[in-house]
Amino acid sequence: MGGNSFGNLFRITTWGESHGEAVGAVIEGCPPRISLSSEDIQKELDRRRPGQGMGSSPRKEGDRVEILSGVFEGMTTGTPISLLIKNEDIDSTPYEKIKDIFRPGQADFSYQAKYGIRDYRGGGRASARETVGRVAAGAIAKKILEQERIGILAYTTELGGIRAERIDYEEIEKNFFRCPDRDAALAMEKRIEEVKRRGDTLGGILEMIIKGCPAGLGEPVFDKLEADLAKGVMSIGGIRGVEVGAGFKVARMLGSECNDPLGPEGFEKNDSGGILGGISIGSEILIRVAVKPIPSIFMEQKTVDHSMRPVVLRIEGRHDVSAIPRIIPVCEAMAAIVLADHLLRQKAIGRR
Repeated sequence: MGGNSFGNLFRITTWGESHGEAVGAVIEGCPPRISLSSEDIQKELDRRRPGQGMGSSPRKEGDRVEILSGVFEGMTTGTPISLLIKNEDIDSTPYEKIKDIFRPGQADFSYQAKYGIRDYRGGGRASARETVGRVAAGAIAKKILEQERIGILAYTTELGGIRAERIDYEEIEKNFFRCPDRDAALAMEKRIEEVKRRGDTLGGILEMIIKGCPAGLGEPVFDKLEADLAKGVMSIGGIRGVEVGAGFKVARMLGSECNDPLGPEGFEKNDSGGILGGISIGSEILIRVAVKPIPSIFMEQKTVDHSMRPVVLRIEGRHDVSAIPRIIPVCEAMAAIVLADHLLRQKAIGRR
């Protein structure tokens, strides 16, 4: 009940609101004797925190993590790990002015319909601030995956209609957008500045590659690996589409084109995206993710208030121009959580 927890053997629960005292996560099922420090978690949190560059919200949060339980003398103990990240730079004033108005594209209307009450400050639980707990938990999942030499890499392939034409992994961490194409990154910079001046926002596409995943992860039928990966990523606010492997291109293929031939060295291509029958095959897992534009735009919009009376709204406050690139470590975290869970499930049946 509640929809705030995710996973089976490796299970996370996130908590907190955008303008509350803090946000955080509780992780259950992490194996004992895994080396873990606050620095391991902090390096991932630093990748998603606001205020780092163009198009990013000017909200200044240190996002310093505190490990409250589950770690002793630098090692996990096998007991629940509780993580706390305090909210330090809160300004609810712009939200108080519109507390009785439903913002277009936001979860205001749906939360009110479900609960009859909502925390209007910064979007409350529906805010992207919730993803801090996911990234913190994902850092622990990544520690588990490191032991099996499983790595996850995500990067921006499209922003505001500008597409990366080449994939150079060395370029990803050299630009703000985490784009593998330097020329495309420069064009994205100009595009985001142009849209920001207009008070509008941008969507985009990111790709995620999972390397080193062994064959055999995933469950048949309802807990297929790609289904759980898609659910994990789609549970992030602002995600509107997930493709695996060739994705929607398969609808235009013949069976003879779509099938991945097998040879003595393994699969000879990878349109399957590294998963068949819901189970990993040992090839790279490839996922593409569509991210919608941030709904908080500084332009007049038609909406209604709680009494369903028409209103013309112009919002204020501090907002990103695009969820990219800050959503990239969030997607990586959810993929890591899914893979850690399935890895432990595979070990539980005596495999791996």
